Amino acid sequence: MPLDFRNINTVWASILAETLKYLGLTTAIICPGSRSTPLAVAFAQQREIESIPVLDERSAAFFALGIAKATGRPVVLVCTSGTAGANFYPAIIEAKESRVPLLILTADRPPELRDCHSGQTIDQLKLYGNYPNWQTELTLPSMGIGRLRYLRQTLVHAWERCVFPTPGTVHLNIPFRDPLAPIQQLDPDTLPSPFELEEFFTGLSHPQFPIPDSPSPVPYSQWQECDRGIIIAGIAQPQHPKKYCDAIAHLSQTLGWPVLAEGLSPVRNYADLNPYLISTYDLILRNQQLAQQLTPKIVIQIGELPTSKELRAWLDRTQPQRWVIDPSHHNLDPLHGKTTHLRMSVEQMERWGEGKRGKNSTPQSRVSNPSIPNSNSKLQTPSYLQRWCEAEAKVRSAVEQKMVSLNGLFEGKAAWLLSQILPPETPLFIANSMPVRDVEFFWKPNNIGIQPYFNRGANGIDGTLSTALGVTHRNRSSVMLTGDLALLHDTNGFLLSNKFVGHLTIVLINNNGGGIFEMLPISKFNPPFEEFFATPQDINFAQLCVTYGVEHQLIQSWEQLRVLLNPLPSTGIQVLELQTDRKVDARWRQEQLGKFGKKL
Repeated sequence: MPLDFRNINTVWASILAETLKYLGLTTAIICPGSRSTPLAVAFAQQREIESIPVLDERSAAFFALGIAKATGRPVVLVCTSGTAGANFYPAIIEAKESRVPLLILTADRPPELRDCHSGQTIDQLKLYGNYPNWQTELTLPSMGIGRLRYLRQTLVHAWERCVFPTPGTVHLNIPFRDPLAPIQQLDPDTLPSPFELEEFFTGLSHPQFPIPDSPSPVPYSQWQECDRGIIIAGIAQPQHPKKYCDAIAHLSQTLGWPVLAEGLSPVRNYADLNPYLISTYDLILRNQQLAQQLTPKIVIQIGELPTSKELRAWLDRTQPQRWVIDPSHHNLDPLHGKTTHLRMSVEQMERWGEGKRGKNSTPQSRVSNPSIPNSNSKLQTPSYLQRWCEAEAKVRSAVEQKMVSLNGLFEGKAAWLLSQILPPETPLFIANSMPVRDVEFFWKPNNIGIQPYFNRGANGIDGTLSTALGVTHRNRSSVMLTGDLALLHDTNGFLLSNKFVGHLTIVLINNNGGGIFEMLPISKFNPPFEEFFATPQDINFAQLCVTYGVEHQLIQSWEQLRVLLNPLPSTGIQVLELQTDRKVDARWRQEQLGKFGKKL
């Protein structure tokens, strides 16, 4: 776009937008306000950046978070001065913890209007504490070519810090003096010469970061010598899920180790790649005798640990040597065990290790039945692996029989059904609390490439709907699995429907309260449990959907749900509500989950 030379602020803001365009920005979320007027005008005029106005700042931030999750690129968030930026905070926390790139631009009043009750003014410096990867305040707009170069290079650095070495948030506080509107004010004699700006943006492009060498050698020899090792594929939202799953499968078959795959990992959705896939580990480890027999010597943990308390308690008791494979600088060991972090992705590890492994590291040929070792493979399947595979086959069969026999609307069956009936490669956003746990318990391995998304950085329920809409925006038709409280916590997300492009189906488990609390000891103490923990809201979701112009259907049977989920519509938002009994379903989990592994 041509730069906007109407006044100092329009030049400053238009150079900012143009620089970010060259760096690769495609989406900016703009919250309304006065002090941010120069930024809003600049992004609105930038045709190659999709600028989306969103009323509610908290919803806007989670919407941006969802878009960044789906694309892997930074999304810009713009707001005015005052408390507006404070509403971004929950999403910024989640972005740090789940390593999602966001670039926050908070407009501010100039220094002379601070600390003097000038109105809509707070201390915005370091507003987000230590959560951003980097933060600074820009100088006041200026027309000097030196200052414009400073602006350009500060933005280049900010963009790089959004994505490297660990993706996350960068916060730029941007003060503006009047005039905020694009009023013609500049004398042409004050402008930089065309020659000075002719090559101003030359050489700017999306930064490319080299894959670093391993900071420490990958201990393939030590791993290959171990006959009691497991691989844990934890929660993950990789940009290229098949390559991710391929790399894990290659490691598994090279070592002859089972892969315990979280339901929030794409590994369960590319099951044919991995003959040693273990999806029922939580249920298997409830058998204490077998859990002791399956004690590993070495654990390779890919990314963050799964949600399962059973798995975490087992690892804490047995204290195996653990290697964490993840490219971030984060500490991913909440158990404080005997852990070594290898700061690389599993895909990088595979590439780095080419030519460095011994002759005995040839991958085994893939087998169709994980419970039957392949007698032709160069590595004999150890008995330890065999025990895991046999346990998986038996428990998985028991889960399947139980789910098939359940005709009533047990909320855990929704996760099991979704794993089988969604269209291939459907993005699925899974809300926190009980939905993520039901996915871990019941999600059936499949080969339809479903792409799981979630907010498991800080594990909160805020921003659930807005994040899901962000993931879905300009993406393929998507599904969200959520409880009633998580949806109610973010109903302002429905206001995004006027700008949202795509389709989202919301599978709403309405058990009128917080089902997760039914699993905790406090549930036995009522009062105060029902009023202060379960917090039932008694909302008529059909009426709520009418208010926002969203389609609603009450689901009466699993067959009805199956028909409505495949094929999915191409546009709009629909809510498919399943009304369930919170206490009955909690009692079912408490009574049944421990039984699946008892006969092993």
